[in-house]
Amino acid sequence: MADTQSARSIAYTRAPFSTWLGIVCLFVLFGLIVLAVIGPSPRTSDYEETRAKKRMEKLKTLHEESQKELTTYAWVDKNKGVARIPIDRAMEVTVADLAQKKPAPAGPIATPAAQTAPAGTSPAPAASQQPGTAQPAQPSAPAGSPAGQGAASPPPATQQSPPAPASHAPATTP
Repeated sequence: MADTQSARSIAYTRAPFSTWLGIVCLFVLFGLIVLAVIGPSPRTSDYEETRAKKRMEKLKTLHEESQKELTTYAWVDKNKGVARIPIDRAMEVTVADLAQKKPAPAGPIATPAAQTAPAGTSPAPAASQQPGTAQPAQPSAPAGSPAGQGAASPPPATQQSPPAPASHAPATTP
């Protein structure tokens, strides 16, 4: 009986002071970690102003570099002989080249005529051909494919598209 009472007294005893002290220390440690993480973050508008100044400086340098590339001569790849010229000069050279070329007339645009087949005509089956005429060779399909199971495709001669009409003026490329 003495053993059961000692077990009850241990189970219902108040927690020692060191346990409470340990819990309080854990909360304090958690608070310090939170302050360490949040502490360095900016809390004033000076931070945004400095970021804006840095962005403006980067934008200004980027604009200066692009203006330099658009207005100066430089080698892009010296081994291949590729150079960069100012954009104003490039436009002058391009206009001069185009002015020297005489444009060729394009001529009328010929549209293909729509060919319609009469409603009553369809490819005749092989059994209805007259004796003595040659039949076009049908491509054979494997036994497992849908074409090999009775779905015959028309011969290649009937699948040709109509030829495009020739244009009146020769086509020239610049």
